[in-house]
Parts: sequence; structure tokens; C-alpha cells
Amino acid sequence: MLQIKVGVQLASLGLPLKQGLLTARELGAEAVEIDARHELRPEELSQTGVRQVRKLLDDLNLRVSCLSFRTRRGYHVADDLEARIDATKRALRLAYDLGTNVVVNHIGRVPADDDAGPLGTMVQALADLGRYSQRVGAFLAAETASESGAVLAKLIERLPPGSIGVDLNPAQLIIHGHSPLDAAKALGPHVMHVHANDAARDVSAGRGIEVQLGRGSAEFPELLGALEEHQYRGYITIERRDSTRAIADVRQAIEFLRNL
Repeated sequence: MLQIKVGVQLASLGLPLKQGLLTARELGAEAVEIDARHELRPEELSQTGVRQVRKLLDDLNLRVSCLSFRTRRGYHVADDLEARIDATKRALRLAYDLGTNVVVNHIGRVPADDDAGPLGTMVQALADLGRYSQRVGAFLAAETASESGAVLAKLIERLPPGSIGVDLNPAQLIIHGHSPLDAAKALGPHVMHVHANDAARDVSAGRGIEVQLGRGSAEFPELLGALEEHQYRGYITIERRDSTRAIADVRQAIEFLRNL
């Protein structure tokens, strides 16, 4: 049976790092997602700093569900690509040092098959990161969003086995007009991390909007069932960004997941 291990995205709480950790523990979370661009920057954190963070986490009996490191551009863009790859590698190293093997980033829109230049650039960059991941012990998890699960799965098939994983983000899939359940089925073997969020299509506005967990189209019981078929054992991390009552919504989301 799928064991639900609940994490909380610290950025969703809108609090300073230490206060966010204390709040996550008080809410009943088992782990936290840390932002490696705004909360803990790899280039600014010494080994002593890493040990201090690890001790703080241990004192609160918290783990790190994933490290997020969202680059401004995807890995299909050739401009400054080497710097982007090097920065991602530093995030992978920091993730391992903090006790997680998952770094979440949206890799950029996957180029079409006939767009050989950008597609080749992306494949080469992700293969490079995959080789580094095999050495360091932490892996890039491509966040689902603009492309369907089938399109992302096809990209992963182009890479050497074990190069990257997947972060299943139901709300972003819904907002971009895709089915989270279809994505879970297509990407099941590659899912390393799951975001617990939800969204609904606003027909009048012609777009998707984030909503409270359980109030949208994410179909979490079915999603978890699909993941169980692939023996998913990672964290399910609550993300709630577009809310004026984020902490209350995070508390509700934890209850929602526990009731499942």
C-alpha cells in the first residue's frame, strides 16, 4: 500500500527559513521543500552552514522532500547553457548534502521532433546532468507543466537510462490543459516526487486557476492509485501559492492527504 509521506513547500508558507521549518513541524509535516535559489543558495552555503541546517532539521525531526532550483530558462536554450548546467550541478550536490536525492526544475518546453537544434541541445544537457547525478547521488526531477505526460515520457526515452526523474505537478498540468492522471500513467516509472496541489479550468477566462487541494480536477485518490502501481515511495509535498490564507490551506491539505 502507498505510504503517504507529507512534505510542505516552505515558500508556500511565506515565512523566513527557520520560522517556516518550525511552522511546518507544528502543522504535522514530515519533510519540507527548500528553494535553492531564494532560501538556501548553494554558492553561499559552506559545509559548516550545511551541517547547521542539517542539525536544525534533525532537531525538528524533519527531512528534505526535495530541493527546488528553477532556472530562468530551460535546457533547450543555448545562451548561457553551460552556466545553467553548472548551477544545476551545484544544486544537485547541495541536495545530496541535505539528505535528499531530488532537485525539481521545469526543464523548459520540450521542443518538437522536427526542431532538431533545441531538442538536441536539451537532450545533451540532460544527459550531462544525468551522468553527474549518477556520481553525486541526487537527480533532476523535471516538473510537469507545459507538456503532456506522453511528450515528457518520449523525451526521457531519448536519454540514457536513469538520467532524470519527474516531479508530478497536478495543478500545473491542469492549468496547461493536460490530465494529471494521464501523466501519472505515462510517467509512473520515472516519478521521483509529487506536488500536492490542485487547479480547475476557468471556462469563462479560458485558463486554469490554482484552487484548494481537493476542490479542483486533480483526482488525488486516482493519482495515488496510479502511482502505487509503480510502487512510488517518495514524498507528497504540499504547494499552495495563490492564496491569502496559505497556512490555513496547508493545514487543510495535510488533513486531506491524511484522510486518504
